[in-house]
Formats: sequence, structure tokens, C-alpha cells
Amino acid sequence: MALRNAVMAALLEGEASGYDLAKGFEASVANFWMATPQQLYRELERMEGEGLVSARVVQQERRPNKRLFSLTEAGLEVLRDYVLETPAKPLAIRDELMVKVQCLDIGEISAVRAAVAERVERSAAKLARYERLQERLLDGRTEDEYFTSAERIGPYLTLLGGLALERGNLRWGEMALKRLDQRAAALAKPEV
Repeated sequence: MALRNAVMAALLEGEASGYDLAKGFEASVANFWMATPQQLYRELERMEGEGLVSARVVQQERRPNKRLFSLTEAGLEVLRDYVLETPAKPLAIRDELMVKVQCLDIGEISAVRAAVAERVERSAAKLARYERLQERLLDGRTEDEYFTSAERIGPYLTLLGGLALERGNLRWGEMALKRLDQRAAALAKPEV
């Protein structure tokens, strides 16, 4: 999947500046796609050159002018075509932490434990952010009410995927910390 598809998916929410997209990316599509602000700005420039997005300049008094981007008909058409494509391959996981966990038996339990604890912290923070977004999207409705009345349900479905991922990360991380602590304690006991 190209970054441009994720950017166009984010622009389905409406017109946005590059800055807004960078901030909104964290709240809307970060549960399935990551990008730096620099990558987003470069991609927006390319997409504008290809006619997939248009930009308008908004004059600001005490700040630099900002450009607001929106999808063009050509962009919507490319996005529609993209949705019809079969995904090229299943999810591939490349997780440096898992490589470190795989190697922890060479005597580096404390370093690996610290990395797992950091993952747990980040997952807990993301989960809290996703739960706030969920509350905002539901706006007092049940999920069934949301799915039958919302204008767009795709963002909520992807949010549910992000929630499941972070809940899984937390469950695994908490279990791994417990087992690492058990292992460290067992290794610290003097042999009788």
C-alpha cells in the first residue's frame, strides 16, 4: 500500500492542512499506517502534482499562510480503484522488539525487560487515545446505533482493529514482564 492511499483515506474526513493531517494521522489512521510529517508533506506535493488533491491557500494574520488540501475527483477515482484491488500479500510483521525477545537468553534479560516495559507503556497510551476517539465517534450511541446511522463506518472499523491490536500488545507485554521477572528471580537464586 502506498502512503498516498492512506493520505487519501484520511482526506475522506474533509479538507485539511499538512499539519492537520500529521496530527490527524495519529488519531485516525495511526492504528494501521505510520508516517512522519515530512513524508506526509512530500506525498501531498506529489499528489497535488498528479492531480489527486487540490490545495487552497488560507491567509492568516500572525502565522504563515496555510494550504488546505482536499481530494479531487481524480483522487476519489484512484481511491475507488484502490479499494477494488485485492491486497497484495498478508500482513507482514517486522518487529525489532520480538528479535530482542528471541535473543534474551544470552543474558540480557534486564535490557529486554526495559524494552518490553516501554512497549507496554506506549501501547497503554495508544489504547487510551483510541478509547477517547471511540467515545467521541460513538457520541453516546451504542455500536449498533453507530453502524446503522453513521455517515461513514470505515474509520470506526479501523479503530476497532487498532483497539484490538493495542489490547493484544498489552496482554502480551504484561504476560512477558511477569515471565521475565520470574526468570530473573530464578536465575538470581543461589544453587544449593
